[in-house]
Amino acid sequence: MSAPVLAGIPSPSQGEWSLGPVPVRAYAIFILLGIVAAWWILDRRYTAKGGPKDAALDVAFWMVPFGIVGARIYHVFSSPDAYFGPDGDPVRALYIWQGGLGIWGAVALGAVGAWIGLRRRGLRMAPFADALAPGLLVAQAIGRLGNYFNQELYGRPTTLPWGLQIDDAHLVGDFASGTLFHPTFLYELVWNLAMAVVLVWAAKRFQLRHGRVFWLYVMLYTAGRVWIEYLRIDDAEIVLGLRLNVWTSLLIFLVALVAFVLIGRRTKDVPDSVWLPGRAPADDDAVTGTDDVSSDDVRKAEDEGLGSGAGEGSGSGTGEDSDDVRTDDESVSGTGEDSDDVRTNHESVSGTGEDSDDERTNHESVSGTGTTPNHG
Repeated sequence: MSAPVLAGIPSPSQGEWSLGPVPVRAYAIFILLGIVAAWWILDRRYTAKGGPKDAALDVAFWMVPFGIVGARIYHVFSSPDAYFGPDGDPVRALYIWQGGLGIWGAVALGAVGAWIGLRRRGLRMAPFADALAPGLLVAQAIGRLGNYFNQELYGRPTTLPWGLQIDDAHLVGDFASGTLFHPTFLYELVWNLAMAVVLVWAAKRFQLRHGRVFWLYVMLYTAGRVWIEYLRIDDAEIVLGLRLNVWTSLLIFLVALVAFVLIGRRTKDVPDSVWLPGRAPADDDAVTGTDDVSSDDVRKAEDEGLGSGAGEGSGSGTGEDSDDVRTDDESVSGTGEDSDDVRTNHESVSGTGEDSDDERTNHESVSGTGTTPNHG
């Protein structure tokens, strides 16, 4: 018996195409687009925090593969009947393109990959996670379009005008053809995009740091996931009358809330550097630069002193060495006049024991101006 077809959101007629022998699946396309969007947002936010410009891409090469594997493991664990049940096929656990990625597996194992990549670069995890959080919500929103093309993970029947049409081949249970269902993919898509905006606003408004943006992301996402998961009718493990993902979301929400509060108390007024202690290149450069300048100045001073003792420079009658000495004396004393010791030194170099009237007049005319020669 068929139910009357009501107006609603039509489902795509297909979710897979072929480019010659190569299958192109909508689910994979949207997952990849989500990854690119998350990386773009991460890169901009992380560099704004002071992170190296190429760090986001380097860490992504570790984080993304770990995250995909973790997401698949979590999905298989939370929905095992399709793979290990009476009519299941364990090999299908490898068919990621058919759908089935669990966000908490992606976050957990993806964090391991990110930690490895960050440690290799001498970077801290918390600032990176804060920069990544809004991008994760955007990526999850885009990824839900893959569920739409696969006609999967929809909700209970509904008569709402935005109900989702599902082809008979993708119906779950004994529902009649033409039944409309809650478009849970759309609910989560809209929720995630809205929460991404809230997250960015809250981070700026309350100056959230030290990983608190990430933990707020976890709370916002799980708050939406609880009611959206409650609407879904696809196969899932049931624990104490609720779907496993509902319990998981509730538990993770509480963990995130505790972490958010504790970190806020413990890190008040603590700087949020992106670098691990002692790994910041700026610190190394600053130390090295100071040592180099100091040693160069010492060598230059020694060379000039030896040159003066050999009768070169100032002994030639050009007055260049005396100008350098006078410049240093002027900057210290602020008088613009030669000290007696300097004048005595000139006298000893000249070999006469006395300054001639012309030389003294020349020195006095220069020192009397109170200006310092320009040495470039």
